[in-house]
Amino acid sequence: MRCLQSPDPGAAASGSEANSGRLPSLDGLRAVSIALVLLGHLDGTANFGRFRVWSGDVAHLGVTMFFVISGFLITRLLIDDETRQGRVCLRRFYSRRALRIVPAFLVYVAVMAGLHVAGIVHLHTGDLAHAITYTVNFEADSSWQIGHLWSLSVEEQFYLLWPFAFMCATATGRIWIAVATVAVGPLARAAAAFFLRGSPYGDLEMFPMVADSLATGCLLACTQGWLEQRPAYLALFRAPSSLGLVVVLFFTNRYMDHTLVDVVRSCPTNIALAILIHRSVARAHDKVGRILNSPALTWAGVLSYSLYLWQQPFLDRHSAAWINAFPQNLLLAVAAAVLSYWMLEKPLLRIRKKLRGTAPVRPVMEAQSAPV
Repeated sequence: MRCLQSPDPGAAASGSEANSGRLPSLDGLRAVSIALVLLGHLDGTANFGRFRVWSGDVAHLGVTMFFVISGFLITRLLIDDETRQGRVCLRRFYSRRALRIVPAFLVYVAVMAGLHVAGIVHLHTGDLAHAITYTVNFEADSSWQIGHLWSLSVEEQFYLLWPFAFMCATATGRIWIAVATVAVGPLARAAAAFFLRGSPYGDLEMFPMVADSLATGCLLACTQGWLEQRPAYLALFRAPSSLGLVVVLFFTNRYMDHTLVDVVRSCPTNIALAILIHRSVARAHDKVGRILNSPALTWAGVLSYSLYLWQQPFLDRHSAAWINAFPQNLLLAVAAAVLSYWMLEKPLLRIRKKLRGTAPVRPVMEAQSAPV
């Protein structure tokens, strides 16, 4: 796959950040996301108790947060490549993504397959095929140990589609693609609620049903510079407004099991998450920012991918086994994640850094993303 010239070099560059360093607060936000997933999956496990009845599915909220962060970060990486080198190199992009995601993923799937052969876990027919093809979100009957890979399948499908759309479109075109995808999400969920109700596919998180969360993050990245010049928008960064956004998140999450709310819930949820993410990145040095960028939360955020992979076999509310009871289930999940990170992910980070490219920065005029 070759490096292709974007039709509008530099036009999507935001006025707020043009460097290639890590965006502040994102690791801390990932830590919050994985904490919500762990909390949601601990619910109902032995010795932990139940709380979903009043909180809603906080694990799903954590995954939605991951999606918005991912859309924002991937778009920022594409913008950075375009700004630094005048083009988007798909070969380098996919190499970096593969090194980050695939090795740990394949090891997890291989371990689950081995445990299935040994009779320790029971995988369903089609689990492994859907897992290795990243189509678990289209599998009607997945096992608990494989089921959580639906979100990674969504991410991979996003990686296949968005870089090409980004590369082929102008700055304004990218915004409209993201807006159209945001609009499709509720329509797809409404269609599923009407046509697929009662079928095995009625509750699946197929790509059209959840792509609006990723697209909201993409839209934020594409309009970030323009938004930061709008006083009315920046007023949402103030403490009372931010607290109100958090209330919106948990209110919509609490009632997401109701059909109408489930169809439209991602709209307020995605918007609230995008604003809170933007606030956290833009104000990395205030009180909230200092917490998000603290060593403990940063470390948890770095470990979040491994934690997400390995928490599932241990945080199993359907099992009465000793390893699935609290607190040892959480301790074992963290231990497995740390082992995966140090043995697989960390050694590959050096290679990924080299794939960032060493081409000289191409001077580009700072662009202002057009308002929608």
